Amino acid sequence: MTTYFSRDGYSEHNQVTLIRGGSAYFEQLTTLIRGASLSIHLQMYIINEDETGFAIRRELIEAAKRGVMVFMLVDGYASQQLSLKSISEMKDAGIRFRWFEPLLRSRYFYFGRRLHHKIVVVDAAVALVGGLNIGNRYNDLPGQKAWLDWAVLVHGEVPIKLFYLCQKLWNRSGWGKKKWQRVFLKPAGQMTADQCLVRVRREDWVRRKSEISASYLQMLGAARNEVIIMSSYFLPGRQIRKSLGSATKRGVAVSVITTGKSDVIMAKHAERYLYRWMLRRNIRIYEYQANILHGKISCADEMFTTVGSYNVNFMSAFASIELNLDILDAAFGKAVRAQLEEIKQHECLLITSKEWQQHYHFWERAWQRISYDLIRLAFYLFTFYFRQHKKW
Repeated sequence: MTTYFSRDGYSEHNQVTLIRGGSAYFEQLTTLIRGASLSIHLQMYIINEDETGFAIRRELIEAAKRGVMVFMLVDGYASQQLSLKSISEMKDAGIRFRWFEPLLRSRYFYFGRRLHHKIVVVDAAVALVGGLNIGNRYNDLPGQKAWLDWAVLVHGEVPIKLFYLCQKLWNRSGWGKKKWQRVFLKPAGQMTADQCLVRVRREDWVRRKSEISASYLQMLGAARNEVIIMSSYFLPGRQIRKSLGSATKRGVAVSVITTGKSDVIMAKHAERYLYRWMLRRNIRIYEYQANILHGKISCADEMFTTVGSYNVNFMSAFASIELNLDILDAAFGKAVRAQLEEIKQHECLLITSKEWQQHYHFWERAWQRISYDLIRLAFYLFTFYFRQHKKW
């Protein structure tokens, strides 16, 4: 395949399918769990105590009872609503359950990295990677439309790598837990003959992994025609802002799709503070109106796509463990662009300079600036601690 995007780090033999969240995602997840014969690795930021959470836990318990090795790693802060009863039921069924623990936490306080992964790997042969947590708000239920989100179903070489990455992180997690329980598996299915370039990208600033940030910088630096970025909490740092500006200067059409309705109000105010900066650089801004946008996906020139758990903001860059898949494939890139264009045209509001100036008065703009500075200060203090201690 001829392309001006770098091919470094990609594996060739993969098959990928884009899933637009909601019921399609949970139906696929259920199918994968029921079809597992050897192992399941599930690493998740949030698992809720609701109908969707209960249904997936039940499927995992059934898998464990039939002899599948089920490994669960769940963020110790975001999923702390999981009841002791639920955890005991899973452990009693044979599920190997662990918390990913921050340094310090309580119901109201959190300090340390968060596990922001949304990964499921089955039999080292197939994986789901995306931005969806497990809970009702991410699912289509009667009278309730799911938050907009994305995942990629991938068969081939990449799930093998994901299996060993998940196993390594599971073994490292949990204070005082037994370490390095290694399982070596051959994929249960046949290796796909398809040729789709896919690479695994990780973000863990404490361990000096900034691969997803690098992917965004590479995408913005290589794009010749168009870049579309969808991010639920869009607060890019200095390097990405510089690359966005450089891209528009050389004639690249850059669009950013953000959420109009947010579950984190201060983050939305901070995000809107950057609108003036983006509009001055001819970046087109679209606010998603149909529901809350939670997806994290970007594409360039109908060729390059990155999708996963990474938001373009300080939290993902400096305080989270993230995982994306980069996909370098023309057919997949065209399909992604078509879906994002459809959303832009029919489910979004285009924000113009005139609309921005008319809609937000002085005090609202002042609060946007305060929100932005408060968030930056919080992450400066967080990263200052790790700069002094050098490691986790």
